[in-house]
Amino acid sequence: MDKLGIVAGSGDLPRRLVDAAKAAGRPVFILGLEGFAEPSLTIGMPHGWIRLGAAADGLKMLREEGVSELVMAGAVRRPSLSALRPDWRTAKFVAKVGLRALGDDGLLAAIVKELEIEGFKVVGAGSILSSALAPAGLIGRIGPDDLAQDDLVHGAKVARALGALDIGQAVVVQQGVVLAVEAAEGTAALIARAKALALEGPGGVLVKLAKPAQERRVDLPTIGPETVAQAGAAGLRGIAVGAGATLILDREATVAAADARGLFLIGIAQP
Repeated sequence: MDKLGIVAGSGDLPRRLVDAAKAAGRPVFILGLEGFAEPSLTIGMPHGWIRLGAAADGLKMLREEGVSELVMAGAVRRPSLSALRPDWRTAKFVAKVGLRALGDDGLLAAIVKELEIEGFKVVGAGSILSSALAPAGLIGRIGPDDLAQDDLVHGAKVARALGALDIGQAVVVQQGVVLAVEAAEGTAALIARAKALALEGPGGVLVKLAKPAQERRVDLPTIGPETVAQAGAAGLRGIAVGAGATLILDREATVAAADARGLFLIGIAQP
């Protein structure tokens, strides 16, 4: 069985991938990104650590460990070029692709292409956690009413427009008003901002979709129990995600949390 390399950023997704690979009896090597991956992720596991910008060290470790397939998982805040402190291999990549000219989608696609040139097969988290991909239709017991459905439809249009401009994946709409859109701050901060801007009356809806042109092997939208807790605390009435293009981590707990809080959870068409 091919050895899987997990390039780990922050969040729970890297741990889920480790657990899935172990359950399948698959050998794993974790390459943790300093300042992002949880140190506890590597306990008892073959691993190495690199800082962003140290691509040469990372590639060397992956080859020495006999890794043939790579999955990139977890959030990583994009650094400035000065903060990156690129080694020679990273500097070569930056000179090749023109880092400043690339948005997030273009950068991720370029990284995947470079890893493939180096001889690695890059796979998506969804191919390992296929059961975690959001299905179409209602996922929990609760459905949206007419007002929430209208907010959902409007939110999907806004999210697709944002994604086409490579801005973000998520938006909160309440009673037809766009309360907040996601940019570099992430979904949790988006929800907190929407809470501060909430209107009187029925709560809003979070819509989270993959960007139309994003490299889905390395950047699938993800939600989990924490997302539901944040949405509930913000007074939202539901969450809509792209069917087949969003990972629901710990799906049973996520659905149970949504049902308990009276939130709907639904998978909608993902272009």
